[in-house]
Amino acid sequence: MKTFFYCLIIAVFWFPSAISVFACTSAIFTGKVTADGRPLLWKHRDTDDENNHIKYFNGKKYSFIALMNSEETDGTAWTGTNNVGFSIMNTASYNLKDDKDPLQDMEGVVMYKALSECKNLADFEKFLDDYPPPIGVEANFGVIDAEGGAAYYEVNNTRWTKVDANDAKTAPNGYLVYTNFSYTGRFNEGMGYVRYQTASEIIAKKASERNFTPQWIFNNLSRSFYHSLLGIDLKNEKFSPENALGWVVDQDFIPRKSTTASIVVQGVKPGENPEMTIMWTVLGYPPAGIAVPLWVKQGENQPKCMMRTDTSTHSEICDYAVELKHKSFPITRGNGNKYLFFKSLYNQSGSGYMQLLYPFENEIFDIYAKPVEKWRKSGIDRQELHLLQTKTENIIKEAYAKTHLL
Repeated sequence: MKTFFYCLIIAVFWFPSAISVFACTSAIFTGKVTADGRPLLWKHRDTDDENNHIKYFNGKKYSFIALMNSEETDGTAWTGTNNVGFSIMNTASYNLKDDKDPLQDMEGVVMYKALSECKNLADFEKFLDDYPPPIGVEANFGVIDAEGGAAYYEVNNTRWTKVDANDAKTAPNGYLVYTNFSYTGRFNEGMGYVRYQTASEIIAKKASERNFTPQWIFNNLSRSFYHSLLGIDLKNEKFSPENALGWVVDQDFIPRKSTTASIVVQGVKPGENPEMTIMWTVLGYPPAGIAVPLWVKQGENQPKCMMRTDTSTHSEICDYAVELKHKSFPITRGNGNKYLFFKSLYNQSGSGYMQLLYPFENEIFDIYAKPVEKWRKSGIDRQELHLLQTKTENIIKEAYAKTHLL
């Protein structure tokens, strides 16, 4: 056990955490490997702004909902979907830029414009061709549409490369995983290689079953504490920090202190009504968060807990998750912010935040299951959806009351 903790401490020095900003983990699952044949677009976001909210926009051509930093003004989107089923997210790349132009970090602006103007992958490709250089990005953009399209686009200031998730040559197992390097970028440069390996190993074990779901992704990726390099899983009793003092070094797990949201966009099959694209969204720190389904058709009437309040730029549910995160990272002096008190999230008595919130999130998935199947045939019943949203917000309040926040 001592060796285990020494390894964790050494890992802090081996793998520098200086580039934790915009260090996201993501994947595209084509309908070939999902439980219902519909594509899934997963974005696990890390950034230095821990407060997020959801907002609805009437765009240039299409309306859309998007994840935004709470302090940002309109004009940026960090993951989103529009009313014709075009959905997009990104991960920063650190091995793709090939010029010295100072314009950078424009990914949110690019995605906002794409959601407003694009219907499908072909539109997005034309959008990139027509975008005046320099674009100001070094990123991998993940995109799905309502026509079966699913691909990553590795983009820098002047050029882009498509990596098609439907192409058996590039995605032989029906999915693609991306972190913070690009396949066509400079070899052995970039970031996120440990997280890439971790996510790839977890997904590979499940892939043969061909039944990926949003719920599985949240529980097995967004809230995973498996570390591929160290060969440990903190939720496994054998490696549990509960056998020691409960502290671990927060380094290279998929969820980290810098994680601010996790989103799974559940697309539609070709020919289905694109309004049934669902943006399952966990705001805040995913191990202390709850997934909520969102639809563009509900317009500005998105769940109140996911949007800014009348008195704050923050969203209520994000504040809950962030407060529990701070309780799990209680040391603020010196290097204390690198140390996670894991027993607060998960422990053998079942009183960790993840364990307390789990049944409530399950209940949310359960109450939407039958209505969603019905709406796929008849269209969304907005009145019924509103009632379910009210029920969802009540479940969320009950859930966080269990953690003694309310």
